Amino acid sequence: MSILKIPTARTFLPLLQPSRYKGAWGGRGSGKSHFFAELLVDVCVGNPGTRAVCVREIQKSLKESAKKLIEDKIAALGVGSLFEILGDQIKTPGGGVIIFQGMQDHTSESIKSLEGFDIAWVEEAQTLSAKSLRMLRPTIRKEGSELWFSWNPTRKNDPVDVMFRQGESPTGAVVVKANWSDNPWFPSVLEDERTDCLRDSPDQYDHIWEGGYITVADGAYYASHLSKARLDGRIGRVSADPLLTIRLYCDIGGTGAKADAFCMWAVQFVGKEIRILDYYEAVGQDLGTHLSWLRSKGYSTDKAQIFLPHDGSTQDRVYDVSYESAFKDAGYTVVVIPNQGKGAAAARIEAGRRLFPSMWFNESTCQGGIEALGWYHEKKDETRNIGLGPEHDWASHGADAFGYMCVAYEPPTKQPDHKPYQPHNAGAGGWMM
Repeated sequence: MSILKIPTARTFLPLLQPSRYKGAWGGRGSGKSHFFAELLVDVCVGNPGTRAVCVREIQKSLKESAKKLIEDKIAALGVGSLFEILGDQIKTPGGGVIIFQGMQDHTSESIKSLEGFDIAWVEEAQTLSAKSLRMLRPTIRKEGSELWFSWNPTRKNDPVDVMFRQGESPTGAVVVKANWSDNPWFPSVLEDERTDCLRDSPDQYDHIWEGGYITVADGAYYASHLSKARLDGRIGRVSADPLLTIRLYCDIGGTGAKADAFCMWAVQFVGKEIRILDYYEAVGQDLGTHLSWLRSKGYSTDKAQIFLPHDGSTQDRVYDVSYESAFKDAGYTVVVIPNQGKGAAAARIEAGRRLFPSMWFNESTCQGGIEALGWYHEKKDETRNIGLGPEHDWASHGADAFGYMCVAYEPPTKQPDHKPYQPHNAGAGGWMM
């Protein structure tokens, strides 16, 4: 219940009741920070003596904190006479205080100074490290204390997202999604910014404005192609043709703790369509694990064909056997894609871009691979502003396997006897029926 009778957007109403954890996530222009700043002022007025800490993972100066926003809310709500604005903190009614700190500066000993606080508001919570989250939660332990989190998601494995959205939320948690469309006071100047972003940077729009995860890195090789595929409805649901061979294109990673990822794309060529049905990725696992996945998906030796990169015929240093011979021993037909030589990575990327308009992705089973394609980007020498070729990171192995499919692609010589899939309800997340 608001003491100051502050107008509140409907999406934030569940956060007005007492809760151990309060979270609001979403894109730009939703009013998340404004809501929590107003709520903090309201709580301090209604509960004299309240002590609160506004937290960020890194705070090099107060300019990076919510201090100015809270000061503006105090003035706008007409309660300036109840607060004392100091250089590094705000004195609240009844001898309380609002302070501003960076969690990265804390140790397990120094954070004990926050034990008696009533509220901890974590701004930009997507940047909070797992270590900081582990320290903060048990430290704010006063009876009736609350932890507030506001964030724009970046990756699924952000600790705050793991805690609130990737499983069972903590006891006493109330979490809401808030986007620009939930803000009744969304300003026209931001509406112009939003529509400009949709027009000029469609690959970044979902993350910036709709609270989506970052799926496309700046300068990603396939950024615009993925955006176009989603807008065209070519990322949705795709079924396998039972009469056609499943082609499995691999990038081999080896075994052991330091091995790169082993990746496979399951694909069918149907007329001029490239139907991408499945994606598999495993790190440090043996061949038996890969074969188990193939069998679990029904990609049996009589239905599937495996394509390996040129080093697939090379013996493994540990097991003295090649992937080619191992898959053949398991009963699969295996094709080794010839070495493309110098410029092989560039050739794979170019082939992928050329073929992308013909591709349809089954989103539910290819999400990990789609994320890898969206992140696959060029490594830069920032000093000289020159490209150094593809960045070798978590996304490069899935992207390489995708590239092998593209350079090995040969259009079918015979058209299918049935009509090809047509998009239904085309648009983002469209379906193929």
